[in-house]
Amino acid sequence: MKNNIRLFVIVASILFSFAAIAQTTKTVHLDQTPGEFAKKELTLKAGETYVFEVANKGIDHKVGFVIAPKDKLDQKHHVKNAYLSTTISDGEVASSKEVVLEKGEYVYFCPLNPTPKYALKVE
Repeated sequence: MKNNIRLFVIVASILFSFAAIAQTTKTVHLDQTPGEFAKKELTLKAGETYVFEVANKGIDHKVGFVIAPKDKLDQKHHVKNAYLSTTISDGEVASSKEVVLEKGEYVYFCPLNPTPKYALKVE
């Protein structure tokens, strides 16, 4: 009986740990329309975990998503985990991997659409 109770406590602890981890990841939803994103700026918290979910709303070709430090737009400085899992066609949605950003100023944009560089502030 003690072994069953111990096993139950271990399994419950593991499940609660996974639930706590899942609750700390926040999803940022972004709609990409011809030539622009619907959200023109973002403010996020440093050290928080985010997933970026992008929907292609009416663009007749594939689109993507990039986050980069404000003054370092070349590919070597892109936040690679923020890339979408795949480029997306009209009506499709894709997500990034989990992203944790340090305090600072970034931009987000689509290199394929193309869109302006939108402000992403991390406080």
